Amino acid sequence: MTTSSPPVGLIGLSPIHGDVGKLIEVGQWFNGDGFKQWEHAFISIGQGLIVEAEPGGARVAHADEYATVHWCYGLATLGTDAQLQATEDAAKKYLGTPYSALDYFALTAHRLHIPEFGLKTYIGDTGHMICSQLVDQCYADAGIHVFTDNRWPGYVTPLDLYNRDLELVK
Repeated sequence: MTTSSPPVGLIGLSPIHGDVGKLIEVGQWFNGDGFKQWEHAFISIGQGLIVEAEPGGARVAHADEYATVHWCYGLATLGTDAQLQATEDAAKKYLGTPYSALDYFALTAHRLHIPEFGLKTYIGDTGHMICSQLVDQCYADAGIHVFTDNRWPGYVTPLDLYNRDLELVK
């Protein structure tokens, strides 16, 4: 489902085309999330605008930049209207936050049960984030807990968000 002006706080998921998208798909499958087209996550801040983590840093963009979007209405049911509104402030706070390719190593180490030797702490201390980590952190900052297993937002993938959304709309 796509819409150019989703409500504030709604998480959106979109495919990434090309080699990068394929690598993320394979990584998500390897992580145990399944094999689906959702490789990118972002959060609505209203008026058709989103905040997304990008290699150049978190930025504001227009939702219409994505031809295909799955809006996570199920995840939005986890929060109150005030909490969802608070995600806008949280998202804006992360503008410019650098992207973190290291998170992919942390995800792999976590999945393979390999000791990370401070990788998670280092990533947390740098303030870098991948897209799905950013949206999960925005929800956490607003007091909304998407996952009940207390996972670190750096371990969240776009397909984790998609699969959780599907659980909530059943």
